[in-house]
Amino acid sequence: MSQAELLGGDALATDIRASVRGRVAALAESGVEPTLGTVLMSDDPGDERFMNLKHAACAEAGIATRDVRLAPDAPAERVYRAVTDLSADDAVDAVFVQVPLPDHVDTSAVRSRVAPEKDVDCFAFENVGRLVAGAPRFEPATPAAVRELLAAHDVPVAGRDVVVVGRSSVIGTPLANLLLRDAPDGNATVTVCHSRTRDLAAHTRRADVLVTAAGVPALVDGAMLSDGVVVVDVSANRREAEDTGEVEVVGDVDFDSAASTAAAITPVPGGVGPVTLACLLRNVVLAAERRHEGAGEGGRVSDGCG
Repeated sequence: MSQAELLGGDALATDIRASVRGRVAALAESGVEPTLGTVLMSDDPGDERFMNLKHAACAEAGIATRDVRLAPDAPAERVYRAVTDLSADDAVDAVFVQVPLPDHVDTSAVRSRVAPEKDVDCFAFENVGRLVAGAPRFEPATPAAVRELLAAHDVPVAGRDVVVVGRSSVIGTPLANLLLRDAPDGNATVTVCHSRTRDLAAHTRRADVLVTAAGVPALVDGAMLSDGVVVVDVSANRREAEDTGEVEVVGDVDFDSAASTAAAITPVPGGVGPVTLACLLRNVVLAAERRHEGAGEGGRVSDGCG
């Protein structure tokens, strides 16, 4: 196996989180405590783990949290009320809803209840529209993390063929929009592949940069890549290891075979994940700074995660 460059996210995440702590401290001097409200309606161990990580990261950064957890079979009205209450609570600066939601919950009804100014992961309809129009209020944490990771490792996307595998409304589709926009970190030629794509390998072999976010272990292997491609594996799939039976976390890409072809590749875990958490924290602080304009860092308000 050739030595593909590892696009690790830990160092970048550490830098972002240090910046977040400084901004939290500045807000504290003005009497403001940034607060994130979260809603989880799932008993999936992976969802619970991700939510726990978010709360731990907030605690480390000095961000307060409100943690609403509902049983997956609870009435839909309970999640609608929880989101409405957090959005209306003046002590809450940011709202995050874990998706996917159970089948009996109308996701559109939840989206419509998230206050756009608190919607730190671009879930509300208004913020989705702003992102598509090229003027996002917040960049969704995971797509922003992909963009930040590529920039930190000096991987250009302008004019290059970027293939995104996965069209979810929280990762694949917003990432495609961010990469397409006329901006220094955009101007890519983007192809979005999904479960109905015919001959996935024909598309992945054309990629200069491949981003996978399908949630399917070993969906892509080295035979589906061209020499010199940059691979960003967003997924963190939990499965039992064949040899030990223990739960392991793997991406969508077969790492060993892909690393023999790729110029650079993200590890799973340790790639996009740490940066995603850091970008979410940054968006929470940004929401607090905007809501309490004039507090923290001289009232400085910046856009997005970058």
